Amino acid sequence: MDSFLNEQLNAHRRVIDALEVELASVDTAILLCVKALNAGHKILLCGNGGSAADAQHIAAELVGRFVHDRKALPAIALTTDSSALTAIGNDYGFDDIFSRQVAGLAAAGDVLIAISTSGNSANILAACAAAQEAGCHVIGLSGKGGGALHGVVDVSVVVPSDVTARIQECHILVGHLLCEGIERGLGLT
Repeated sequence: MDSFLNEQLNAHRRVIDALEVELASVDTAILLCVKALNAGHKILLCGNGGSAADAQHIAAELVGRFVHDRKALPAIALTTDSSALTAIGNDYGFDDIFSRQVAGLAAAGDVLIAISTSGNSANILAACAAAQEAGCHVIGLSGKGGGALHGVVDVSVVVPSDVTARIQECHILVGHLLCEGIERGLGLT
């Protein structure tokens, strides 16, 4: 068991080290969020499965606090309203569960953070299209080469791995970097 655990830790370290090439994109994403929040806009987040949990985690860090006690920041995880998710899924289809919410909640100047390990989730791509139609900036977090998401967002952070677990581990690291960067950028530290 020890060799298996060491192999997994080493695989994690390799991906974290390789993520360094994405730091400029993370910095750009932070600046987009800071600009939006300074202008009175909000951050929307979406993802499926583990990425849904990451969206909720990041939103909670922004609304609550990350490191420092500070004012609440406007962030909404589009993954949490079971009535909206099931009604939209039933009436329009699963591919529209996020795009309908974006159409109803987003305003020009808001930011959508779209999370998909493959970069090819149809409902995430539809949310991006709805966000852009509403005049939002879109940040994509993906892996596996970025998939279609890489080509349809304003800022793309692609975890250099094909392993879902490694991608998700890096997505929450990127989420934490975003939260701390936003706090610093808003002068809340």
